[in-house]
Amino acid sequence: MTDEDEILIGEGVVLDSGSAPLPLRMLSGLIDLLAVYALLLVGLGALERVTGGLNDAWIRSVLIVWTVVCLVLVPMTVETLSRGRSPGRWAAGLRIVRDDGGPVSVRHSAARALLGVLEIYATAGMLAVTVSAFGARGKRIGDYVAGTYAMRTRGAKRALPRIAMPVGLAGWASTADITRLPDGLALTARMFLARAPQMHAPSRVRVGSRLSEQFATHVSPLPPAGTHPEAFLAAVLVARRDREQVVEEARMVRAVHDGDALRRLPFGIPDAE
Repeated sequence: MTDEDEILIGEGVVLDSGSAPLPLRMLSGLIDLLAVYALLLVGLGALERVTGGLNDAWIRSVLIVWTVVCLVLVPMTVETLSRGRSPGRWAAGLRIVRDDGGPVSVRHSAARALLGVLEIYATAGMLAVTVSAFGARGKRIGDYVAGTYAMRTRGAKRALPRIAMPVGLAGWASTADITRLPDGLALTARMFLARAPQMHAPSRVRVGSRLSEQFATHVSPLPPAGTHPEAFLAAVLVARRDREQVVEEARMVRAVHDGDALRRLPFGIPDAE
């Protein structure tokens, strides 16, 4: 693990990001690679029997479609539905998360899967291993583009305690614009608040003040005058977390509704009782 795999928040105060070491990523990637190739070969064997009467152009088209399904669509779907897991990551105790520690979405998984064709399958994993060996948190190119990294779920430190909304700031936080807050800055502040009680008092003040100044450039309007820097950080993080939870819950409700609609025949017309 390099210094870039950790988050420096103050004089000599370093926080572990919980990122997975390269050997674990290689192990999980190898297992996933074998699983994808097994699926690809099984499907090709079945397609060979089904497409026996087709001409060469149709056979090539079917093979291309099946290859795209195995290399892109299947990994993307599995990662999205399992919230960052895969057979290899389950075995190695890893999970793909956003840079702020939140769950990945379809957008993140799609970017990782598409770039995985280049850096994993086209180069036998050498490009991904090389970039991960020298990059922050063991990221590969797909992680840099998607804004994700592999986090340890076994053998890692315990989850950080839940943050509560500071007294008197709920009204302000409900109307503040915090959507532009970078994920990396949010993660640094989150870990600082968890470790603040154990920090040396002068360092705690300096780090809290510096983070609040950085938050102030991404939040509008600013909190009431006299708000403690740590209370400011906590209020922003709680409001950001709650808003993302509302968006995710609404997305899940829409997914259930769309699924019910798709099961009706014809689409959009309720079945007769």
